[in-house]
Amino acid sequence: MRLTRVHIEQPLAAGTEVVLPESAAAHLVRVLRLGVGDACVLFNGDGHDYAARIVAAGKRELRVAIDSAAAVERESSLELVLLQGVARGEKMDLILQKATELGAASFHPLWSQRSEVKLDEARAEKRLAHWRSVVSSACEQSGRARVPDVSAPRSLAATLESLPAGGLRLILDPEGDLAFGTLAIDADAPVVLAVGPEGGWSDLDREQLRAAGFRGLRLGPRILRTETAGLAAIAALQARFGDLC
Repeated sequence: MRLTRVHIEQPLAAGTEVVLPESAAAHLVRVLRLGVGDACVLFNGDGHDYAARIVAAGKRELRVAIDSAAAVERESSLELVLLQGVARGEKMDLILQKATELGAASFHPLWSQRSEVKLDEARAEKRLAHWRSVVSSACEQSGRARVPDVSAPRSLAATLESLPAGGLRLILDPEGDLAFGTLAIDADAPVVLAVGPEGGWSDLDREQLRAAGFRGLRLGPRILRTETAGLAAIAALQARFGDLC
């Protein structure tokens, strides 16, 4: 039987007991109807799964005992970084969820000239917390024991300045100079994929991307929606260079 995996942000070690956060406790007890003696699996993003069992279930806390730890190797050898123009509501959730399942290593939500979504500072903080929750839930489901980082949304210019040097930098473009069939990748370098928002990249955006070393990749002849483009590219890259086989 497949055990429930729960992500919590606190240190974990075999032979210890921990009190679960309220959200995790509510999911186990109220949603899944688990009780004392039932087993679950905890992970905190350190690359291990921790086999645990519920030892106390009260109104105010749920305590579990951690019996053992096991290293989990489900990360792709291909480091995929997604620069994603912020999309509306469920579209952004879908992109983050499915890209996590496909093995993306990190996410950089960004604002560009044609971004249709506008958030003030307070709403941006809430949205970031929500996005990180979507990613951790996708890790729970997909078996990943390392949680991809989701950066706070920034402007395209600020995002490009924050990127480390090196790696292959790509934007999808039916008229790009790179063809997927002949694409070559350095196994030790990340692949950074930039996908625009619903309104697409503006000429100024493209100039900034080209100046930062991004090149157009011809994935196919059709123009894809923002919620399709990155996922299609990640799947194709993983199938050829990563761990989808």
